[in-house]
Amino acid sequence: MNTRKPVTLVTGASSGIGAALAHVFAENRHSLVLVARRAAELSALAEAIAATGANRPEIIAMDLTASGASDALAAELETRGLEPAVVVNSAGFGLAGAAARLDLAQQLAMIDLNARMLTDLSLRFVESLARHNGGVLNVGSIAGFYPGPAMAVYHATKAYVLSFGEALHHELSSKGVRVTTLCPGPVETDFLARAGTEIDAFPNYLRRSVDRVARDGYDGFMRGRRVVVPGSANRVTTWLPRLLPRRLVTRLIADSRKGWRE
Repeated sequence: MNTRKPVTLVTGASSGIGAALAHVFAENRHSLVLVARRAAELSALAEAIAATGANRPEIIAMDLTASGASDALAAELETRGLEPAVVVNSAGFGLAGAAARLDLAQQLAMIDLNARMLTDLSLRFVESLARHNGGVLNVGSIAGFYPGPAMAVYHATKAYVLSFGEALHHELSSKGVRVTTLCPGPVETDFLARAGTEIDAFPNYLRRSVDRVARDGYDGFMRGRRVVVPGSANRVTTWLPRLLPRRLVTRLIADSRKGWRE
């Protein structure tokens, strides 16, 4: 008989969309396990959530880009008597600049975290997700809908996240497992600073607050939606590759980023 406690596992939880999603899941009475590299930030978030009257989340400070991280995470959950009912894959980063000029090792690490680790954690716990009628909420981006000169590898990883999530949504539906891909546009978080750009590089009509993005993502996940794109303007941009030649879309993106590090 399985006696492990069901939890919502949130990666990339120390800041940005991951932290905002943790708050929203906690508001809705999910028991949380927060995972990220920065222990101090995780502890502060856990205290902030507990201060609202919700149960204090468990925290696991771990670098998910390290070799064997997913095995270590699964072992730690088992040691604590926990198993995922929901997996929220929010860990990830981007880099702005021409791919041939950016650090290659960092770009390969981006692929590992944004795509490989997300895939691992989406599939590793399927049986426990099914037991608890839970699911997977993957954080993608509107960047996944079109090529992105000056962020080529990042766009490619998010295209993978979108394609993978849509297929998994179909495959796991028979098990009662929900799979939703959240594809926000520009959000003012630490992500942009690490990427080497800033929120002012994007037009106002595409921007959404991190809290609104998290609430849209949670609502879409609970409703079993396949893809969630917060904001009507962002939803319009996802149609560009269907309405315009792909070469033209690529050129439009490139022209909008002429001031970026290239």
